[in-house]
Amino acid sequence: MAHKIVIIGSGPAAHTAAIYAARAELKPVMFEGFMAAGVAAGGQLTTTTDVENFPGFPDGIMGPELMDRMRAQSVRFGTEIITETVNEIDMSQRPFKIVADSTTCEADTIILATGATARRLYVPGTGDDELWMRGISACAVCDGALPMFRDQPLAVIGGGDSAMEEATFLTKYASKVYIVHRRDTLRASAIMQQRALDNPKIEFVWSHQLKQAKGDDLLKSIVVESTKGEGEKELEVAGLFFAIGHKPNTDFLNGQLKLDEDKYIVTTPGTTETSVEGVFACGDVQDKKYRQAITAAGSGCAAALEAEHYLAGLS
Repeated sequence: MAHKIVIIGSGPAAHTAAIYAARAELKPVMFEGFMAAGVAAGGQLTTTTDVENFPGFPDGIMGPELMDRMRAQSVRFGTEIITETVNEIDMSQRPFKIVADSTTCEADTIILATGATARRLYVPGTGDDELWMRGISACAVCDGALPMFRDQPLAVIGGGDSAMEEATFLTKYASKVYIVHRRDTLRASAIMQQRALDNPKIEFVWSHQLKQAKGDDLLKSIVVESTKGEGEKELEVAGLFFAIGHKPNTDFLNGQLKLDEDKYIVTTPGTTETSVEGVFACGDVQDKKYRQAITAAGSGCAAALEAEHYLAGLS
């Protein structure tokens, strides 16, 4: 017998969907993954320290703890969680066929909540066992307001709209923000460029690339190298933020769903419906604009409600 709902993913979108589906007596099964896309079960929040913008936690909460609580809530209401990574889905058959590391099952509906992985630069000092999350982040909106960054010089790596937006956001808290870009022109839209260029707290470091991050327990400085052969320089910064894009975790779908030019899942506006009937998508795998825990959770709720409505139509 096929499961009514299989949820693929383990972040706020996945667990919210699971909680709603479980409380509706749909007995959801969740494949939370095993280091899928290089990230532990729980998604991007497991790589974050203090989360201060998720409602209900006035004193903040550590990212891993928040995800542990969401997981416990899913389990409490009856979600079956399988710690395996889904490698393949066959959407040509009904019920759908899901193939994971050592488990194969069928589902009447699927909720995709596999997220998107922030792109990082791996140079000396930026590794997981070095200064990553000790002054180095890939989400200024998530981490920029932390006390450790207030009134300190910070750096953003990138040259697109996201880099301009994140640098501008950081000027609310930082004493100064460097934008390090490997070229002497930006990819960002004209309006975003001008906004950053006009901000007195932003200084551009043109035609340089990150070579090293330095510090002891926390980031103290970065070394950047000229892309024009003009040598290196060291910038004293308390924070380094990568703004070089995200990669949605959609490779395993093998082209069976409609994706946009950046490989995000396309959903019908105002819904979580995908191009395949009975398959729903929520969270960062279909949201390239907000990418926040709370917006992911909201879309997970929507996906569960829409899947429940779809299942009611099958009976």
